[in-house]
Amino acid sequence: MARRAAVGLGIGIVLALGVVAAEEQQRASPPGADRRAAVTSDARPPLHEQSRTVSREERMEAIARAHVWRAPEIPIARAPLGRHPGTPAELACRFKIGPLGGTTPKFRCAVGDGAEIRVKYGSAPEIPAEAAATKLLSALGFGADIVALVERVRCYGCPREPFLTMKVVESTGTRGVYERVTDERAFQDFRWVAVEQRYEARAIETEHDKGWSFVELASVDPSKGGAPRAHVDALRLMAVFLAHWDNKADNQRLVCRSSRWPEGSRCPAPFLMLQDVGATFGPRKVDLGAWEKAAVWEDRGRCTVSMRALPYGGATFGSARISERGRRFLVDLLGQLTDAQLADLFSAARFDKHHRGLGRPAPISAWVRVFKQRLRALSDGPPCPLS
Repeated sequence: MARRAAVGLGIGIVLALGVVAAEEQQRASPPGADRRAAVTSDARPPLHEQSRTVSREERMEAIARAHVWRAPEIPIARAPLGRHPGTPAELACRFKIGPLGGTTPKFRCAVGDGAEIRVKYGSAPEIPAEAAATKLLSALGFGADIVALVERVRCYGCPREPFLTMKVVESTGTRGVYERVTDERAFQDFRWVAVEQRYEARAIETEHDKGWSFVELASVDPSKGGAPRAHVDALRLMAVFLAHWDNKADNQRLVCRSSRWPEGSRCPAPFLMLQDVGATFGPRKVDLGAWEKAAVWEDRGRCTVSMRALPYGGATFGSARISERGRRFLVDLLGQLTDAQLADLFSAARFDKHHRGLGRPAPISAWVRVFKQRLRALSDGPPCPLS
């Protein structure tokens, strides 16, 4: 499996190649059958497209052995938190018909070499929130998809409103009709969008379970090879730090990081990661005042955390006691970040720009100040009691 750092740096190269290939394709030949053939490949699909359906017992066994953190290959203090290196300002791709979940407008698209990306569009604050949260989580060593902001995506074959169109097509079963009337020469431009590349690992699912809930973290068992409690507690505390209240099971993924997983065997390297972290830095997504007021601790003396005060009562989070090792572990990770890195993080995600539904944007310096304030809430005070 390619190293995570290489994937992070490589998204820009993939996107850049997509721009060149699509534009050359457009000049050399008309869209249509030839263009469809150009993106067809006999190559094995990437791991994130090879989900494995297992039994409930196999899923729970994988969760017991799962890890939640890996030492980042780029030292945290040197991690690039600004614009993804090599990410182009503009991208061209070809619309792909298929089901879409969630409520944020998005569509699937293929770049020139056939690689699929997901594009979230519109002015919703979820887009900058997810761009910042995924970059921060990855830099610290937690699992997350790669989300890069691109100034403009030109989508060939896209309807004017692709998300709504796909919802209608899916609900009415009219995919075949829609494919026949699609004009692949036409295009739509989408500005300041989020381009997502999935974490390179197979999803482990059952017929009914497509993710994991925070209450299931209690099933991770170090005696069976699972993550130590300090790492699990650090993940819980990181979710609270970000105010990641929209943590229903679908917004997390259980994956197998191993490139080799023979049929009939158990996954060699199960991993629990966060999938959709757009409802963060708020809790109402990129809301500085609310993020500043959102409590980190439920009870600092007992070192308990919860999200009961956040939307939907914190969804699957519940209440948990954080160990001293878990608290120190996360404080040590976050404490390595510099003010310059934090400024890059919030600037690249355009936290100082206007987003629909928000009031006056806050300056980058204010976001850095509140980040450090929340870090002090984690680091200050006595050690957590023994559990």
